[in-house]
Amino acid sequence: MKSALVTGANKSIGLEVARQLTQKGIYVFLGSRNLEKGKEAVNKLKTEGINNVEAIQLDVTNDESVKEARAVLGKKVKSLDILINNAGIYGGYPQSALDATVNQFKTTYDANVYSVVRVTQSFIDLLKKSTEPRIVNVSSSQGSITLHSDPSYKYYNYKGAVYLSSKSAMNMYTVVLAYELKNTDFKVNAVCPGFTKTDFNGHRGTGAVEDAGKRIVKYALIDKDGPTGKFFSEENNPITGEIPW
Repeated sequence: MKSALVTGANKSIGLEVARQLTQKGIYVFLGSRNLEKGKEAVNKLKTEGINNVEAIQLDVTNDESVKEARAVLGKKVKSLDILINNAGIYGGYPQSALDATVNQFKTTYDANVYSVVRVTQSFIDLLKKSTEPRIVNVSSSQGSITLHSDPSYKYYNYKGAVYLSSKSAMNMYTVVLAYELKNTDFKVNAVCPGFTKTDFNGHRGTGAVEDAGKRIVKYALIDKDGPTGKFFSEENNPITGEIPW
């Protein structure tokens, strides 16, 4: 049975991704900063008849927590097939380029950028032992500099210096990571789940978590001929899914 680690998976899109992966026959390690909340999420899945899942304490912003999670996982599996870097924050308000504080940027980048680096580097050895390793970095079309430079973009007027720039930075990490792994069996992509109705945006989103989950899971399960080093947002491009960086 293949295995997957999903960060920030005790609720919302992360939980839905975990649910859909288990339904595909994947054994899921449900990463949660608060272990009790992670266990509650697992119990919720078990009431649905899902048993190939377990919670693991994982605070992606804490070096020791990530190291401990790696040690725990290493005792349970010989390899890791899928890593979904889903955990992240919006960064609070204000989000304007002139009013957002440096501490806001630091906190948001730690959760949205440094955590992706921290987790990926910590689990890369287990991923390299998989025959079909997949990494999906959960991004946002809001991190597309090209789209946000285009006045015709539907979210052009929804600017946020902190969150948007953090996703742009994570996107560049995705590009470089995919490049460094291009001659291997890895597939590394950035995927936008869409403007989804969750706690993350105060339930102002318009999309369903089920659809968001499908978009992420799709790229977690692509075959050897699938894309790598790409940025996908089916909400913005329903035909091919790919959008510009």
